[in-house]
This record gives sequence, C-alpha cells and structure tokens, in this order.
Amino acid sequence: MPNPPPPLAAALEDPSLQQIWKFFADGGFFMILLAICSLVAVAVILFKLLSLRRETVIPAALASKVDDFEARMKLANGDAVFREFDDGRSTLARLCAVASRNRGKSQAEITEAVQAAAREEIVHLHAGMIALDVVITVAPLLGLLGTASGLVVVFGGLGDSANHSAIALGIGRALNTTIVGLAISVPAVVAQGWFQRRIDTMAARLEVLLTRLAHALERAPRSAAARPSTPVQA
Repeated sequence: MPNPPPPLAAALEDPSLQQIWKFFADGGFFMILLAICSLVAVAVILFKLLSLRRETVIPAALASKVDDFEARMKLANGDAVFREFDDGRSTLARLCAVASRNRGKSQAEITEAVQAAAREEIVHLHAGMIALDVVITVAPLLGLLGTASGLVVVFGGLGDSANHSAIALGIGRALNTTIVGLAISVPAVVAQGWFQRRIDTMAARLEVLLTRLAHALERAPRSAAARPSTPVQA
C-alpha cells in the first residue's frame, strides 16, 4: 500500500488551490505587477496603523496635562511636564517642547514657532499616503492593461472558423487582471479615506491643545516651576 502524500503535496493537489493558481497564472506578467502593488498597499497600511496610533501622536495622559497646564503653572507644578515635553516621545510632546522653549514671549511668537514645527510634523503624519494613492491609481490601470493585452492575444489568434467557446474562455481569462486590480484598489481607497480622516482629526486636536499651551506660556518666566517666595515675617 503506497504511503500517503505529505501535507504540502496534498495541498498542492487540492483542486481549489489549483484553480486559484490557474486564475493568477492566466494573468501573466501583469499579475506580477499587481502582486507588487498589493504588497506595497499592505506594507503602507500596516505602517500607517502603527504610526497613527494615539500613543504615538497624542497620548491621552499628556493631552490631559496640556489641557490643565495653566492650572499647573499657577501651582508651580510644571517642571515634570516640561521634562516630558523634552523627551519628545510623541508628536504632541515635540510640538509642546517647541512652545516651552519660547515661553516668556508673546502668544503670537509662540504660535508662529509652533506652526513652523507643526508643518514638518504633519508631513510626517502623511508619510506613506502618496504611495497608497499611487497604488489606488495604478492597480486598476494595470488590470485594464492586462485585460486589453489578453484580448489582443485572443482576437489575434482567430481564424476564419471561430470557436465561440474558446473566445468566451479567453475573454474570461483576460478579465482576471481587471478583477485583481479592482480588488487591490477598493480596500486601499477605504484605508486611505480612514487614514486621512484620522490625520485631520489629530491635526485639529493638536491645534486646540497647542493654542491653549501657547496662551498659558505667554509671558511666563523662563524658570517654569519657580514658586513665588514667601514673605519673611518680622
């Protein structure tokens, strides 16, 4: 009695897997380009999911401290927060550090310095979005190009006696690349819209927090936690 085939060989003999392989093999060279597009899209989506985490951009604990920063300044309890700003572990912390380095100036001067730094941070938040936009545009076009080239081959091989079944089969195979191109583009469009909305929301939240911080730091002394001296009693 022959030995049973190993698991990998049994999987390769599965008719459903063979149909899937044939589906992609019929696409030819354009399927390779579409596979590259899909890998780029997956890599960018994973990168954005990590880079747009709340802890990376606007940590809740730090945002709460910035919200009531004016009260902390009145209590001369701002040194610990300034040290957290200087650590620069998040977008909010880095922008707050810029504001803290300009404390004692007018609110307009602090705001101008923060806005200059914020433009660079917003560019970092948008990192990868261009690649996702390219995939959204290119993937359907590659699919259509693959379909068009497949149709050229199908109709170019027709003779005087046309086999309608063969033509229909060839057209169906030629449409495989269009299906794959759209299948790549649709989730990429959804991801791009969600990421853009998240970036806009975080940018608006940063603007509110930094405006409050600039107001609190206006005309503040360079020594953040200088507690007012107690008058000496006679």
